[in-house]
Amino acid sequence: MENILGSNIKNLRRRKGLTQDQLADKIGVNRAMIGSYEEGRATPKLSALSTMAHYFGVTLDELVNTNVTMLAENEPAKTDVTGKNLRILTTLVDRDNRELITLVPVKASAGYLNGYADPDFIETLPRFSVPVPELSRERTYRAFQIKGDSMEPIPTGSYILCEYVLNWNELKEGQCYVLLTRDEGVVYKRIYKSDEEKLLLKSDNPEYAPYEVPIETVSEVWKALGYLSFTLPDAQDMNLNKLTHMMFELKNEINAIKNKGTDS
Repeated sequence: MENILGSNIKNLRRRKGLTQDQLADKIGVNRAMIGSYEEGRATPKLSALSTMAHYFGVTLDELVNTNVTMLAENEPAKTDVTGKNLRILTTLVDRDNRELITLVPVKASAGYLNGYADPDFIETLPRFSVPVPELSRERTYRAFQIKGDSMEPIPTGSYILCEYVLNWNELKEGQCYVLLTRDEGVVYKRIYKSDEEKLLLKSDNPEYAPYEVPIETVSEVWKALGYLSFTLPDAQDMNLNKLTHMMFELKNEINAIKNKGTDS
């Protein structure tokens, strides 16, 4: 395993034009570990393997067991949107073997980007259970704390309770999801399918413009079910948010009428 794996890491790193230091930064380990992996003196932890496979656009099986020089170098890697290949999802259980809900606070979001598949990292996060009938024991849930005003009226600091989505073909247009992306980390947005290779992310706050993310940069998708907040909304703030939204809609309608008149 070590010889094939080490050779694959070295070849894939060189194919990307990276130094050992640069690859170490990408996957969150020190430079000496990359040298140890490539020379077969150490075996990466599962979390590091998963991060490297995702970054290089290969499956875990290809990274560990297949000579990557035999793979077409110019052939773009296909993202496993259906979840048929191995995706690492670390969960925790209580004494009765019931799965607990892991909480990812804002201060842990950066670490979650590299440690989402690392059991040791997940073990450090808070976890809890919610004894309500709406949550099935057969599914996996996680809670993410959000920051900022892009999804108002949900206030900053709220905790979004989510259900794990294995098959990304099942994403519903216009529904809210938490995504873990290679470039942005944890993001909470409404999702629209731009095309087979991209997702369009929209904020509920109209001051924020929608943007696209390549599916190949996505590591996890979680469907938002509800949220917990310790900030009670003020009636005046709710009216201002509603008025702001109406003003942006009116502005868009005026622009559409102007553009139609110009075209004609």
